[in-house]
Amino acid sequence: MKQFMIAFVALFVFTAVNAQTKKPADLVKFTSETVDLGKAKLNSPVTATFTFTNNSKEDVVIETVTPGCGCTKSDYTKEPIKPGKTGTITATYNAATPGKFSKQVRVKLLGIDQEQVLTILGNVEQ
Repeated sequence: MKQFMIAFVALFVFTAVNAQTKKPADLVKFTSETVDLGKAKLNSPVTATFTFTNNSKEDVVIETVTPGCGCTKSDYTKEPIKPGKTGTITATYNAATPGKFSKQVRVKLLGIDQEQVLTILGNVEQ
């Protein structure tokens, strides 16, 4: 009986740990995780759009989208994305500083601990 209980507890712990290791890539597929916006004019905001498909069998909900700095704003599909359907995330960089830029946006899906990192690249010309 004691061995049965130990095996049961071990199975429970394994299942609980395994259930929490899902990654965003297990649920959604982005057409690209990096968008190169090319050349941008100084003080003229530029926007990248990231499109993804729900490859799971359940609705996917974006919990949060967090830009890496105050120079980048984001928006995203707020309603649940049905299986097989697409959603979008936009990242707008203010382009207030000349030179090359690389900005990240972190995406958190409901029920998934790991975040998906999206990147926008470009070069702001004077």
